[in-house]
Amino acid sequence: MMSRVKADIAAVKERDPACLSSWSALTNYPGLWAIWWHRITHRLHRSGRTWLARYISQRVRRRTGIEIHPGAVIGERFFIDHGMGVVIGETSIIGDDVTLYQGVTLGGTGKEHGKRHPTVEDFAVVGVGATVLGDITVGRGSRVGAGAVVIADVPENCTVVGIPGRVVVREGRRVDAVDLHHEDLPDPIVEMYRSVNRRVDRLEARLARDEDAVAEAGAVPLGKEDGAREDDDVDPGL
Repeated sequence: MMSRVKADIAAVKERDPACLSSWSALTNYPGLWAIWWHRITHRLHRSGRTWLARYISQRVRRRTGIEIHPGAVIGERFFIDHGMGVVIGETSIIGDDVTLYQGVTLGGTGKEHGKRHPTVEDFAVVGVGATVLGDITVGRGSRVGAGAVVIADVPENCTVVGIPGRVVVREGRRVDAVDLHHEDLPDPIVEMYRSVNRRVDRLEARLARDEDAVAEAGAVPLGKEDGAREDDDVDPGL
């Protein structure tokens, strides 16, 4: 038991440079308290005392801002940084050395029974405000960018960003020409609109060139031939 507590504290100190001591980890990290309480509620849940387990978990949620269903299975050295707004669903499975940031949801997609929440494998990182939905797997060592919505499996050692989530790095190699600084993670919707705007600009430039060519050739604009006037097309009855 004490060895697990020490490993949890070491994980906090290792992954958060703001944590300068074990005492700081013990007193200032609600994610740590939520994990320890979850271990208790998970045992109660497995023993059949589901109401009591759920009652305690809701009390912990009010105290820490972190909601972990007692049925979730969580590995060693799990770290929730900041923690406010984190929700982990009943059938979630989280491996060893996983890190979640504030506002993360590991949720279901409906009222189906059985496994309906994500599996997050060892060493994965899920960024601020990200949502991972359904019975999908975030592979070992993968990263989910801030604000992403992931609804499909993520292979190992990949980085996923956007809504819906898409892979931009696989096995350390970029599959998109993007800069992966945290503040610069691309949004696929924004990129789509930028692509449309670029295409419109090209079409407008081409149309302008065609109009210039017609003018230089001395062609008569449509509707001006044979001395037609601008108001000839107007219905006098209007």
